[in-house]
Amino acid sequence: MARSRGELSGEASRAKAVQAAVELFATSGYQGTSIARVAEKTGLSQSGLLHHFPSKTALLSAVLAERDAEDSKFVAGQGEPVGWSAFDALTALVARNAARPQLVGLFVRVTAEGTEPGHPAHEWVREHYAGIERFLTEAVRAGQESGEIRADAPVGTLVHTTIAVLDGLQQQWLLDPERISMTDEFRAYVDLLRARWG
Repeated sequence: MARSRGELSGEASRAKAVQAAVELFATSGYQGTSIARVAEKTGLSQSGLLHHFPSKTALLSAVLAERDAEDSKFVAGQGEPVGWSAFDALTALVARNAARPQLVGLFVRVTAEGTEPGHPAHEWVREHYAGIERFLTEAVRAGQESGEIRADAPVGTLVHTTIAVLDGLQQQWLLDPERISMTDEFRAYVDLLRARWG
């Protein structure tokens, strides 16, 4: 079914607004970004932007939902996330993120701000980490069942330290991208896990 010019321009405006919000939230944070700044960067009036996103919270939700959807689709395309293949999929995602510094900056900033219970992204942060924990827990347990990962491997420790390494490397890379290679460092971490628990 063909889409009307209005639908296409509406989708294009929405996508442009999301991209502008990514850049502004990443550099100025949620609190430091106004609807007026996003509208200006998008080339829309404030009322035009509010037509697509009725509030700044709705815009932030759209940005975070799009980021998660893209990442989930990418990881799913890496194959069945069982055992070490789940860690390989995360390594591929880290490599992909190394080419997307604004999204990494957005993630680091929003997850830090979103630890506050009153922040609009607080529930997203909780759900985001619960989702990663679930993904890795299922992968490690499946790897144990198949014999790929040792049965005595501490599942919770593997999961939580992996999440901590992912987050820590992103922060260090943003501070010094010339010195830190997120991809190489995360790959080395996964190699250590394999050597110890494989």
